[in-house]
Amino acid sequence: MKRSKMMELGVGLFMLAGILGLVFLGLRVSGLTFTPPGDTFTLEANFSNIGGLKPRARVTMAGVNVGRVSAIELDTDWYDARVVMELDGELEGRLSRDTTAAILTSGLLGEQYVGLSVGGDPETLADGDSIRDTQSALVLEELIQQFVSNMVSD
Repeated sequence: MKRSKMMELGVGLFMLAGILGLVFLGLRVSGLTFTPPGDTFTLEANFSNIGGLKPRARVTMAGVNVGRVSAIELDTDWYDARVVMELDGELEGRLSRDTTAAILTSGLLGEQYVGLSVGGDPETLADGDSIRDTQSALVLEELIQQFVSNMVSD
């Protein structure tokens, strides 16, 4: 009888550890954290095509995560997608005016994120400024369509 209670306790602890592991994994994949956000500042960028970019997507510089996409909306003046990014506060006043933003993909079919590359302009971007030099997403379906149409026309 004592042995079966120990077995039940062991199985219960194992199940609890498994459930906690799944919750932790779910939080890591979704990008949610329990840490309060530090100092941030906001930049905007307009793209003609954002592909599958989603809010809360990563913003990186040189492969290092420096922020998140906070909102995506339609710019009704130019009919482009306006991407609003929240970046680490320590970068404020350090990104040059000629910084470029590109929508990149992790691997062949991975998640899409925004990659920033700093230029050499001595003037810097401030909170609420827009990044002018952008590169839209490379959409796999469009590439396949171009390839097929080129094959048919030849």
